[in-house]
Amino acid sequence: MDMNTIEAVVPTTDPALWRDGDAWLAGGTVLFSYGSTVLKRLLDLGEANWPAITVTGAGIELAATCTVAELYALPQTAEAASREWPGLALIRPCCDSFVASFKIWNMSTVGGNLCTGLPAGPMTSLCAGLDGVGTILSPDGTSRTVPVSDFVTGDMQTVLAPGELLRSIHLPAHALSARVAFRRLSLSNLGRSGVLLIGRLDPDGSLVITVTASTKRPVQLRFPAGQVPDAGTLADAVGDSIPWPLYHDDIHGLPAWRRDMTFKLAEEIRAELLGESMTVSGDFWPPHNTSPQPSTQPAPSNTQQKEAPNGN
Repeated sequence: MDMNTIEAVVPTTDPALWRDGDAWLAGGTVLFSYGSTVLKRLLDLGEANWPAITVTGAGIELAATCTVAELYALPQTAEAASREWPGLALIRPCCDSFVASFKIWNMSTVGGNLCTGLPAGPMTSLCAGLDGVGTILSPDGTSRTVPVSDFVTGDMQTVLAPGELLRSIHLPAHALSARVAFRRLSLSNLGRSGVLLIGRLDPDGSLVITVTASTKRPVQLRFPAGQVPDAGTLADAVGDSIPWPLYHDDIHGLPAWRRDMTFKLAEEIRAELLGESMTVSGDFWPPHNTSPQPSTQPAPSNTQQKEAPNGN
């Protein structure tokens, strides 16, 4: 979409240059889709040259300008493959949740998806589910860190103040070392996520379930080691943690459906991580031959059912 109010495009990564009428430009997939009648300048991060992905023993550092395509390739890199990090298995299902073309994957950025603040933003789901922490640069020269679970505060709302810039997201090794589970539901085969939950069973035995897409902002349920819930206790926790007004309401799902599916998928995740008998609902996990997304290929030679064995 043309934006005929733009007077200048300024290559910079310096928040001190920000002024009213500016917007940060990374991939631009949302900015140019929605358009604007008020913006005057675009502060272009295209020449930031920030390393897209840095892998260390402490975890993974994702530049805000890391593209979806770069992130999707990460699990098969030598740096990542050498790590005992089961959490890497979440990356491709979350990338698939964009249900977007390769053109979008090669332009859309991790930081851009977070900053848009859409409830269904899959990078918010991924980074919140893995206890990601964002580093934010401010126009006054200072910086601060914010957990991604707190970064999105509502539908298209974030903690960013005018001029602030999301620089990077750190995914800690302790979360990447956890056993993980993923569930996603949409009302259509290639539709926007209506419900997306991520679960972790951390090395210390604690359980973390992160609810996104069905809610206007991420909601995390944390159960310490020794207090991992049974089905009834988990249902009570979901009900207590997510009041009715927090469920999102748009063309991609009514609040009542989103609520019911949140309870269902949370229990599936609990059962999967605890090795109990359960059924896999939705797309992309585990890979199955009814899903059209890249991370599910190649399909198994025999027809794979959605019934998962114990402990899968």
